[in-house]
This record gives sequence, structure tokens and C-alpha cells, in this order.
Amino acid sequence: MKKFWKWFLGIIIVLLVADVGAAAYFYHVAVVPGHKEFLGSSNTLKKSDPLYSEKHWFQKVKKQTWHQTSATGHLKLDAYYIPAAHKSDKTAVIAHGFMDNKTRMGASAAMFHKMGYNVLIPDDRGQGDSQGNYIGFGWPDRLDYIKWMNLLLKREGQNQQLVMYGVSMGGATTMMVSGEKNVPKQLKAYVEDCGYTSVNDEITYEAKTMYHLPYWPLVPSVSMMTQVRAGYNFKEASALKQVTKNHRPMLFIHGDKDTFVPTRMVYPLYKAAKGPKQLLIVKGATHAKSMATQPKVYQKTVRKFLAKYVK
Repeated sequence: MKKFWKWFLGIIIVLLVADVGAAAYFYHVAVVPGHKEFLGSSNTLKKSDPLYSEKHWFQKVKKQTWHQTSATGHLKLDAYYIPAAHKSDKTAVIAHGFMDNKTRMGASAAMFHKMGYNVLIPDDRGQGDSQGNYIGFGWPDRLDYIKWMNLLLKREGQNQQLVMYGVSMGGATTMMVSGEKNVPKQLKAYVEDCGYTSVNDEITYEAKTMYHLPYWPLVPSVSMMTQVRAGYNFKEASALKQVTKNHRPMLFIHGDKDTFVPTRMVYPLYKAAKGPKQLLIVKGATHAKSMATQPKVYQKTVRKFLAKYVK
């Protein structure tokens, strides 16, 4: 009998060690900032890009660099601010995607600039020029964005009308912001593009599709490690729960060929929103490519939606 229990205990110890090792590895893959092979993105701007003119404009336009500390007070954050061509009391706050940064949001910035908006584009924690050793997937960042909004109102005046816009992780961040009680009253509407329902759902989906791994025990273990190292866990980081608390207008956009944040995620998000809402499914668009796939439809939809709420 003693041999059995020794054998059994040995197996348990081996499994625990293996789980901790796997969790540490996938924590590094998912949460630690750095080059991610699976993203396969390029910073090279090509004239064949359907959004070439917008991105080229962004490269040349004069930008102000703003700084502030994170909501937790221990990180220095960085942002670009681009005033409108003519003095405006409308500002778009733009949230970037996973392992992205403010320098790659040129097409979005150009879209809002053409609409007469000022543009504020922060770098999230651990990305771009902002400090941090973890990716927040939008959850701790949601409070940073509210701080950015308050800084903008302090600098540019309380009469500013704000909209928040985000793509991919930025879309999820936008939805996570929407559920907070202390969002400034000047924020009139949200536009989210291909955001996920929750970090837990997205990590579970990627573990299955990219690594053929089940939810248990890997995802809970990585979530627990994230709680210890970064101060949040995957289950609490829910865009879906936040959207249920939002009553302001929100436009939802998703490509029907999205296999990174699967298209099916947008439907419960849209259903959960309590305020005025609209859903645009872009045919033929893969992940975060809706604007590039149908630029005229995309920009017209955003412009018409916001015109109802931002005067």
C-alpha cells in the first residue's frame, strides 16, 4: 500500500511540475511583451495597401507626445495627440491591438481626422513607448484610458465630445471601458472592431486552435500566474460583462472571415449592449482587416453612426 501512495504522489508531483512549467511558458507567450511569431505582421508600408494614403498621411503629420502615469500610479505611459485640421471640440480616443502600438494606428487616425476630430492614441502598458512588463489585454488598461480622457478634458477643455474606438484587443478595451461608472460624461459613443468576449474565452480559443490544448488545466494555471505577476486574471477581464453595464451608443464591427477572434464572439456582445447599437459584419474580412477590405463601407458606417451622437 505504501508503494502505491508513493507512486501516486510521485505522479501528482510530476503533473504539477509539468503544469507549472507549461503555465510559465504560455504566460511568456501570451502575457509578456515581445515579438510574437504567430502575429506575422510587417511594419513596411506598401503602395498596394488599400489604406496606403491614410497610413502615409499619418507618417508625415505632426504629432504631439503626451505622458502620464498609469491608473495604478507606477508606470509611465505614452501617447500621440494630433489636433484636428481646424479647431474642434470632438476627439477620438483610439485603442490599439495586441502587441501593437500608437505608430500602427495610422488608418484609424486618418479616418477620424478626415471627420474633423482631434485624435489621441495611447500606448498600452508594456507596449510601444509605455512602461510595463505585461500585456493587460485591455483590463488594467481600461482604467488608464479613463485617465487619458480626463487629462484630455483638462488640457483641451470640458466642452470636448469624446468617442472611443479600438481594434482587436483595442476593441475589447473599448468595451471594457464602457462598463465603468467613472467614464467622463463627455464620452458620447463607442466603436469596437473585432474585440473578444473575454480574455478567458480568447486564450481558451487560441490554446485549442493554435496548440490543440484543452482549457483545463492550462488556461486556469496561466490565469493564476497572471494574477500573481500582473494583478489581474482572465475571467474577470470580460468585455461581455462590461458591455451589459453600458447604456451609451456602441457600433460593433467584425469580419465574417475572422479566425483569430472568431466572428461568433460579436453576437453575444451586440446582444448584451443596453444602449443604442449597430452591427456591421464585413464580408470577406479576416481579423482586423475590415477597414482594409471595405474601406468606403467601413468609414461611411462609422461616420453615420457617430453623427447621430456627436454634434
